[in-house]
Amino acid sequence: MKVLITGATGLIGQAITDLCSEKGISVNYLTTDRTKIKNEVNYRGFYWQPKNNEIDVKCFEGVTAIINLAGTNIARRWTKPNKEIILSSRTDSLKTLYNALKNLNYQERISFISASAIGIYPNSLSDFYTEEETNVDASFLGDVSAIWESETDKFQELNCNVAKIRIGLVLSAEGGALPNMANAVKKFMGASFGSGEQWQSWIHVNDIARMFLFALENNLSGVYNGVAPNPVTNKKMVKELAKVLKKPLFLPDIPQFALRLILGEMSYLLLASQRVSSKKIEKEGFIFQFNNICSALENIYSEEVKKDNTDDVLSGEYV
Repeated sequence: MKVLITGATGLIGQAITDLCSEKGISVNYLTTDRTKIKNEVNYRGFYWQPKNNEIDVKCFEGVTAIINLAGTNIARRWTKPNKEIILSSRTDSLKTLYNALKNLNYQERISFISASAIGIYPNSLSDFYTEEETNVDASFLGDVSAIWESETDKFQELNCNVAKIRIGLVLSAEGGALPNMANAVKKFMGASFGSGEQWQSWIHVNDIARMFLFALENNLSGVYNGVAPNPVTNKKMVKELAKVLKKPLFLPDIPQFALRLILGEMSYLLLASQRVSSKKIEKEGFIFQFNNICSALENIYSEEVKKDNTDDVLSGEYV
């Protein structure tokens, strides 16, 4: 099996690539940085520039599946220029892949698995969302997710088996939102955002990588939520993180107006609430390695906490 991955050098892409290596799955990947192109056994890079509709079509040779993760980080100030970059980085990538496959008249039936986001679901403290929800959040994030999925659906016209995975808050020490949260807690500046009652539907980075490959290996199609079975409130998330890091929480909740003053419209990322179900992917047979927030955070930070405690002892802090 050979899979083509866009966004392979990102947080989720790297986890998927590592998992492919473990399973003996060959990986072709696309990059806009020529210095990141490698030509190794079962791991080959190819250049593309989606904003110019430019792609090295050799990337498709022998490929039976495409995993699309391309898209610039949405956690940047939502100025008008940045909004355009966030949206175009997703749509241009899909259009470039679509046009290349169409022009090649690719005969092999390809599984096309694309990232999306749970930000498509309306902001709510009470609703519990499944993939059957049709309402879209009235926000920039909702608009981006809806357009992203609409562009993905076009691959059905090319006889592709299309699956979309709506990703929640990905937990990893290597990137995403968690390291910033952890650093604040370590510096005794940890606090909930707004009321802290907003739901955060999270997933361990290892589980989201496994889910993408599960969808590939089982020829899944349609929409699936990329979240763990037990969402938590922001307040619970921060408390559990502090507990794992063995740090106290002193500060009061950070009020909404302060977040909006500092981050502008982008503060919505911290304040929006989506409680999302994982039942559909579980019914397909997917088994999570990390079902609850405690085990996920302990897995991510256990070695770091052990090292910190050892350093404290060596420095004489506990003597």
